[in-house]
Amino acid sequence: MAHNFSPRSPNYTDDVPQCVPSGPSSYWPGTTDITDYGRIDIDIDTHISGKLSQLLSSPPNEPNAEPPADRERTWKIKLNIVIQVVGSRGDVQPFIALGNELQKYGHRVRLATHHVFEDFVRKSHLEFHPIGGDPAELMAYMVKNPGLIPKMSSLQAGDIPKKRAMIKEILEGCWNSCIQPDIKTGAPFVADAIIANPPSFGHLHCAQALGVPVHLMFTMPWSNTKAFPHPLANLKYKGTDPNLANYLSYNVVEFLTWQGIGDLVNKWRRETLELELVPAAEGPYLAKTLKIPFTYCWSPALVPKPADWHSHIDVCGFFFRDTPDFNPPDDLREFLDQGPPPIYIGFGSIVIDNPDNMTAIILSAIKSTGVRAIISRGWSKLDGEQLPNVFYLGDCPHEWLFQHVAAVIHHGGA
Repeated sequence: MAHNFSPRSPNYTDDVPQCVPSGPSSYWPGTTDITDYGRIDIDIDTHISGKLSQLLSSPPNEPNAEPPADRERTWKIKLNIVIQVVGSRGDVQPFIALGNELQKYGHRVRLATHHVFEDFVRKSHLEFHPIGGDPAELMAYMVKNPGLIPKMSSLQAGDIPKKRAMIKEILEGCWNSCIQPDIKTGAPFVADAIIANPPSFGHLHCAQALGVPVHLMFTMPWSNTKAFPHPLANLKYKGTDPNLANYLSYNVVEFLTWQGIGDLVNKWRRETLELELVPAAEGPYLAKTLKIPFTYCWSPALVPKPADWHSHIDVCGFFFRDTPDFNPPDDLREFLDQGPPPIYIGFGSIVIDNPDNMTAIILSAIKSTGVRAIISRGWSKLDGEQLPNVFYLGDCPHEWLFQHVAAVIHHGGA
């Protein structure tokens, strides 16, 4: 089918889907509950789990493939590669490192992400394309509503239409990032390949519409495994086989996610991409069914590749960008020079419900210990009492900062 590369303007409803289940009870052998702190409690029915465990088979033993001898070669074919990323700065930064590496092989690389990261991307010498969405608002919503399934408190607060509009904007932005000219130079662009993180949502569908390959990458485990549960899942094992519970937790999260956005994706597929609708039973598990290549960006020395991940899933190590040139502002430099190295305290993109209370707790600990401290404001905009031994910090590259502090207290972001 020929595709018109000028997407029609979508006319989606902003209402919540008419049939949003409270949980996947009709498809799931157990019960689920969404917590107040962004995780999903999962309790598997022990009577069914034994039968399901017999259906899970380990992949065949596959030899460890050696890197090809010509992997350092510069290929004659230069590709237009779009990298689609939804998330925080910590989600974007590894893909900047990847994009810069791909440029060394002669490829044209476009990084498509939120507008707030435009300066960050351009200073890294990558082409930027906006996909819409406010990452701070979106992540705050997802913390309270994992999988984008709305809780009653979110319904009562009127959050749903705004967040659904944001998802629609991101879907359109992902498609536009594949086909629209460079917003700065006007140079034509049509993607030959797509790299994306899972929360960008549009990746598989854009690849289908264009007939190009797609490769998923992430800093958190998102593929079914018996080794450990989905990072958003709290499992209640009881008498259930832990391996089975771990494996099925990924299905639950994918199911909940599709319940939250599936109707939006299908309308976008039909009205913009001119593709057929995805059946409800298939939507949550497309990447798994199609065996989409998936690379995880952490060190196998930290978390080895699980034995039940097939050859299309791999763990490749962390992505480190080149150390940026950074000249600290005068006030930060003066604070560092005034005494012994301080302790850094930061929570990055974590959106805290009561930042004033959190700041008060941090300041109380600082006062009781007498240490010097740098408090990163982060997305929670931490701020409080002005003390001579405390510095409130905005954006600053950790590669530089952590060489000047005594210790780091952080949120454990990937």
